[in-house]
Amino acid sequence: MLSGCSKDEILDHYNNIVQSAGAIELTGKSSLEGTKEKGIDDYTGTYTADYEDFSDTEYLFGGTSIKREAGKELSIDCTLEVTEGTAKVFWISGSDKAVTLIETTGTYSDTITLPDGGNYVGIECEEFTGNIELNIE
Repeated sequence: MLSGCSKDEILDHYNNIVQSAGAIELTGKSSLEGTKEKGIDDYTGTYTADYEDFSDTEYLFGGTSIKREAGKELSIDCTLEVTEGTAKVFWISGSDKAVTLIETTGTYSDTITLPDGGNYVGIECEEFTGNIELNIE
């Protein structure tokens, strides 16, 4: 099937397979508490939600691309309001420990550089009442 393909073509085929597999990790749109609008790919978009006594983890954006067409940098803007319980917006890369971006009422804004492999941004909640506005470009 791949005979006669260049190294770049083989890498592109492999990247498409890996990226498709990574999309399975994202929380399905119908299972999300809020509203998600996809951006140019699975790594970007907007998410807004009002939570009431919610306990779960939602994987909102990301994938497993080894060669993301839009580059390795993501701009993240998040506003989080915690009324009750706990909520933690995180970024997890590969098998590394999750990095907390914000977990108290306030705003977060930064640019992150994605390493190759799996990268996901999500929210982990425990009896959380409050809201989130997340924009990733």
